[in-house]
Amino acid sequence: MTTERGDGGTYGTPETDAPDDVESLKSLLAEEHARAQSYMQNWQRSAADFQNYKRRVEDERSEIARLASAALIINLLPIIDDLERAIQNVDAHLAGLTWVDGIRLIYRKFQALLEMTGVEEIAADGEAFDPARHEAVSQTPGEENRVVAVVQKGYRLGDRVIRPAMVVVGQGTGRRATSTDE
Repeated sequence: MTTERGDGGTYGTPETDAPDDVESLKSLLAEEHARAQSYMQNWQRSAADFQNYKRRVEDERSEIARLASAALIINLLPIIDDLERAIQNVDAHLAGLTWVDGIRLIYRKFQALLEMTGVEEIAADGEAFDPARHEAVSQTPGEENRVVAVVQKGYRLGDRVIRPAMVVVGQGTGRRATSTDE
């Protein structure tokens, strides 16, 4: 005896479709349980893969944003260097003029912008020479393997060096000064 379903199919009656003995029912139940476990494992794997995908995409987005920020900062650094040199070389009788004060204010805004974005100046003057943070441009008599002078400031964004400090390194006393550019 069969009963018609709403979708055009039929239901079998328990007497005609179901196995008669308990052992066949147990094996059928075990098969269905194994199939359900397989579906559950596949679903869990898919859910974990999706979470990993979301994390990777978010990491890539933040890395792209960080690199774009670093690229912009690298392009701004020469402008900041020029402003700093201009301010340091202002003639004494021009120092009080309002346009000079305006340039100083612009320089301070650039410095504040760098601080807001997490850019820090690399300490160099008097520090031990570190090739990961400093770029030696010449050597001069002075304390060996110490930075004697800073030619150009270096900067880092977080823990990443975006521009090493260009420095003059001491070579010990009694030696002739040399340049690494030669």
